[in-house]
Amino acid sequence: MVAELIAAAALIVTVGAEWLHTRRCRRLAALAFGPGLHPRRWARLTPLLRALAVASVSWGLITLFLATPKVHHSDSGVAVGEYRHLMLVLDVSPSMRLEDAGPSGKQSRMQRASDLLQSFFERVTLEQYRISIVAVYSGAKPVVVDTTDAEVVRNILEDLPMHYAFKTGKTDIFTGLEEAARIARPWNPRSTIVALMSDGDTVPATGMPKMPASVSDVLIIGVGDPVKGKFIDGRQSRQDASTLRQIAVRLGGAYHNGNEKHLPTDLIQRVTSDSDSGALEKLTLREYAMIALTIGAAVLAFLPMALHLLGTHWRPGLPRVAESQRSKIA
Repeated sequence: MVAELIAAAALIVTVGAEWLHTRRCRRLAALAFGPGLHPRRWARLTPLLRALAVASVSWGLITLFLATPKVHHSDSGVAVGEYRHLMLVLDVSPSMRLEDAGPSGKQSRMQRASDLLQSFFERVTLEQYRISIVAVYSGAKPVVVDTTDAEVVRNILEDLPMHYAFKTGKTDIFTGLEEAARIARPWNPRSTIVALMSDGDTVPATGMPKMPASVSDVLIIGVGDPVKGKFIDGRQSRQDASTLRQIAVRLGGAYHNGNEKHLPTDLIQRVTSDSDSGALEKLTLREYAMIALTIGAAVLAFLPMALHLLGTHWRPGLPRVAESQRSKIA
């Protein structure tokens, strides 16, 4: 806001100065522009161009002065503000510890989720990602936010009985998605992948959380046998593929049954690639300030030369033809 105010003040002052300069030029119009008393048409825009250029330079300089410097990580070469985010919404309900997952059907659903995530890590440039985990059961709790340590994530998935941190009840997937959306909201647009790993649950027909602009893709990954279930707390539990697929459709994402197969490579390439985002979408306020500063400075630098060479048709003095004829007569 400070940069905008200073730019507006510079624009007003420059417009006033140009108005005074234009009044003075009118008195000398015959000397500057000849009998026509006017410059070329394009030159009449000079006051506006100069005023806009001054405002552009002022805004660019102040914005760059106030902007946070772009810092690059020494190992990955990724600028601090250009990391991508992986937001993992992890179902930690007791049913996730049932052993009916994996190709052999002898893994727990949580272990299968860990294997799927490890496969994902092996096929992406992990240095470009910051990982966050939201645990969901009867409520939702953030476990870790923006970590770059894959071992921390692996330990959370394999060793932590996180369901003890919640009150006993039904799994509420929506609360996990809401918490993920809240955490991801201030991040850069289209910089976040939200991945929900769950064995499914009943979801209401309304109230689906809306993902913020920072979320580019949503993956719904199911674990557990979708056909043959196991009993827990007096009920049969199995992967509710239809519910998970419904969540994916309502969020505009993709569903994958990860019980036996890892995430397809083409799916990973689609959600991790930012090639479909245009170059303008990648520009930050810092880049816009540099563009404004460059254009404004170029206008101020080259405008006097352009006015001198192309500002008027009038060329004072005798034409060369007239001079040659005059010399012959003499």
